[in-house]
Amino acid sequence: MTTNDCLFCRIRDGQIPSPKLFEDDVCFAIADIAPQAPTHLLILPKQHIASLDALKGDEEVQIVGHLLAVAARLARAHGFADNGYRAVINCNTHGGQTVFHLHVHLLGGRQMGWPPG
Repeated sequence: MTTNDCLFCRIRDGQIPSPKLFEDDVCFAIADIAPQAPTHLLILPKQHIASLDALKGDEEVQIVGHLLAVAARLARAHGFADNGYRAVINCNTHGGQTVFHLHVHLLGGRQMGWPPG
């Protein structure tokens, strides 16, 4: 898959409209189109990385750490950090990944169940 074929790269590049709720030089966040919680955001690196399993080096590992730090910041900004939230990275088909551009799901605003689906 090329970045031209990637849904999230096309959103990043403004080819598909989706309001960015957060953006810095490494990543951006958008609302999930099929929310599973009162707040369900996707935090995506600007660099195309297909999946967690596709990480190649220290720079990409640092990007994942940055995505998680942004998730924590957004949870605080949305007011549910103290009660708790879930940050999820689905990896490959059996892990539930449907768009092959690494992303963190940030879910909050309700009690989460365990085990997850």
